[in-house]
Amino acid sequence: MARSNPAAAVAPAFEQTPSSPSSPTGGVPKLDRVIHERIRLGIVSALAANEFITFNDLKKLLSTTDGNLSVHARKLEEAGYVLCNKTFEGRVPKTEYRLTEQGREAFSRYLTHMESLIQAARSNTRK
Repeated sequence: MARSNPAAAVAPAFEQTPSSPSSPTGGVPKLDRVIHERIRLGIVSALAANEFITFNDLKKLLSTTDGNLSVHARKLEEAGYVLCNKTFEGRVPKTEYRLTEQGREAFSRYLTHMESLIQAARSNTRK
């Protein structure tokens, strides 16, 4: 008996854009490419669990550089998923990030899509 390839069932999930979250054929839903990148997923995940997080705390949490974090946070801002607030404490700049309602909804859809992918992969490995 030939086994189906679970990677083949999962691979198409990366082809759809965030604006069209479900598959028109009723198959496995597609992932939001804005969130799916490792650092951006880390940012959104951390913000989903916290009201806000500072730039320095995110940098430590994600073990990344200033430049890398800045680029990924800006992508999330441009998508409307994250708000950035820059202030000063004395002469020291302080940057805080918050998840927007749109970001929370996108993250919830992303988690639902990941759960669907996991279920599809598991059902293919059981055959």
